[in-house]
Amino acid sequence: MNVVEPESRADHILLRAKDLILRPLPTWDEIDKEDATIEGLYRSWVLPLAAVPAVCQALGWLAFHGGWLFGIRFHVSVLGMLTQAAVSYALTLVGVFVMAVVVDELALRFGGERSRTQAFKLVSYSACAAWLGGLFLLLPAPGGVLAALAGCYSLYLFYLGLPKLMRSDPDQTLTYFALALAAMIGLALLMGILTSCAGGWYGPVSIY
Repeated sequence: MNVVEPESRADHILLRAKDLILRPLPTWDEIDKEDATIEGLYRSWVLPLAAVPAVCQALGWLAFHGGWLFGIRFHVSVLGMLTQAAVSYALTLVGVFVMAVVVDELALRFGGERSRTQAFKLVSYSACAAWLGGLFLLLPAPGGVLAALAGCYSLYLFYLGLPKLMRSDPDQTLTYFALALAAMIGLALLMGILTSCAGGWYGPVSIY
């Protein structure tokens, strides 16, 4: 039985992320042909990468004792930060699956083929730029802007991979993408509200 060492798994993640960011089209072709399961993708890809933004944001807040919003400095309790990070991570894991279901359900409307696994591959792999962009959150002030730009690139990756993995009509890709994007925005708003509420359970935010 082959045993995958932690180093080789990390190398695989970094290599796949680099290929997706630098050469997305051929990498989507490779991903399309790969045998995969949702459970396997969770273990090998989603669980480690989805933790990056939550962990880095918590570390950034701890290092800088809070952050800045519209020129106002705020401080969050340590327990609140840790709770918020944990809830954000858990909601991200759920959100990936929910988005895969949405993409899968929409496929037939745009001449595509339904496949929950292919949809999950699309959502989870395209998110790599946003998740790795979470490293910028170690610097709360400029990090948020850079992380947002990384998130925009993830949307571009999603757009490129959509017709390849879901076999949809290329002429309808933009409409398919727009509906999926609307679902992403709604899901992100809901997750943001729940995460903010989780951070507030352990004391109010101090503003000074």
